[in-house]
Amino acid sequence: MPRRVDHAERRTEIAQALVRAAGRVGLHAVGMRDVAAEAGVSLRLVQYYFESKEKLLLFGLRHLAAGFGERVIARVRAAGDDPGPRAVIEALLTAALPVDEESRLFHHLYTSYAVLSVTDEALAAQPFIKDPDAAESTLTGLLRQAADAGLLRAGTDPHAEAVGLLAMSAGLGTGVLVGQRDARSATVVLRYHLDRIFLD
Repeated sequence: MPRRVDHAERRTEIAQALVRAAGRVGLHAVGMRDVAAEAGVSLRLVQYYFESKEKLLLFGLRHLAAGFGERVIARVRAAGDDPGPRAVIEALLTAALPVDEESRLFHHLYTSYAVLSVTDEALAAQPFIKDPDAAESTLTGLLRQAADAGLLRAGTDPHAEAVGLLAMSAGLGTGVLVGQRDARSATVVLRYHLDRIFLD
């Protein structure tokens, strides 16, 4: 009796192959044929699961984002049983810094997708922006929670600070990725700005 195919598992395997191949040659250069070769499957099979390169890229990025979410959760758990909003925010922001192979791939490919979507209408039509919006909402919620608990300095705007912190984290991550600074100095900058808005 033939083995039943687990379609979710197969899609994940193809997404992992995309991440590996794109990590080597760049998101702009990787094609569905490259992904098929990396996964050890036929091009036809990749096309069966993903009818376009754009949908394959989007699925691959969601796969990366899920891994990033697990990374944040692990960092939050390491902070203790009741870490509080600042520790959760710091975990979220520092987890995105490209300090190892996994986080470097995440930052590299996520940034590449954003840049490509500026000039590629098919990529721009994919719901890429929803994931950054979700991170912004999460961070805003954590800062509002901190404000309600009296942990923020007077006059702090939770939403404006969330936008600024995420933009800063992304920019610092790019600086680490290209060798402008190291992860330690980037973390120091993030903590400096958290000290600016949080009370002692």
